[in-house]
Amino acid sequence: MTEPGPQPSIGRPVVTPRSEARERAVHLLYEAESREQAPGVVLGAQILAPDPFTVTLVDGIDTNLDRIDGLITSLSRGWSLDRMPAMDRAILRLGTYELLCEPDVPTAVAIDEAVELAKRYSTADSGRFVNGVLAAVAREVRPSPGS
Repeated sequence: MTEPGPQPSIGRPVVTPRSEARERAVHLLYEAESREQAPGVVLGAQILAPDPFTVTLVDGIDTNLDRIDGLITSLSRGWSLDRMPAMDRAILRLGTYELLCEPDVPTAVAIDEAVELAKRYSTADSGRFVNGVLAAVAREVRPSPGS
């Protein structure tokens, strides 16, 4: 499944409506953690209703947060959740949710989108870190045929 959207410009990543929804979801997750509130509470307090895909993502993460955090914790060697930058946690939760609960989203898309968000909004090492953790999540929850 490919995501429709604008054609890429040289040197610029393609931004699709789903990419924008993911970005908004990450910001809402970050806000929820900063305010020590559940993601669903922050989502419900928005003055302008977010895009339906953003709502799906945030609600899904909120509903599956314990399972998502358990997977991230078990697969991020040497890093506890509270030791990770807050933005990395939000991005990893998004990517893990998509790998776990959105089978129509291709594995490469879920990981690539998360890595791009990490490169844009977190530390210099976050892209590699997010890629590594989500690749491990993908192997765990989306095993390739014949494995």
